[in-house]
Amino acid sequence: MGDAAKEVYYVFMNYDPHYERLRLDRSKKGIQVLNRYLSNKHKQFLAKLLQPNTYKKKCSLAIVDGFAVEITQEQAEAIRSAKEVRVVDKNMELPSGAQ
Repeated sequence: MGDAAKEVYYVFMNYDPHYERLRLDRSKKGIQVLNRYLSNKHKQFLAKLLQPNTYKKKCSLAIVDGFAVEITQEQAEAIRSAKEVRVVDKNMELPSGAQ
């Protein structure tokens, strides 16, 4: 698996009532709690599905309950098949100079 090409994928999670409740609190403390919750949730999700040191989580996206992760196409398929996941999309970079 070491030679498989890794690319950035965006993973969007299915409905989570706890996330929805936390998202309603727009105070500074509420935002911190939401960010911590999502970071831990996404970290645990990846650890459950993928082998350690085979992926690199780039960031969590609080506005949509999703995250960016650097993985192989095979790993993306494994994530895509998880019941917690709504969508997995590969990052499509625009060519330089495109506006």
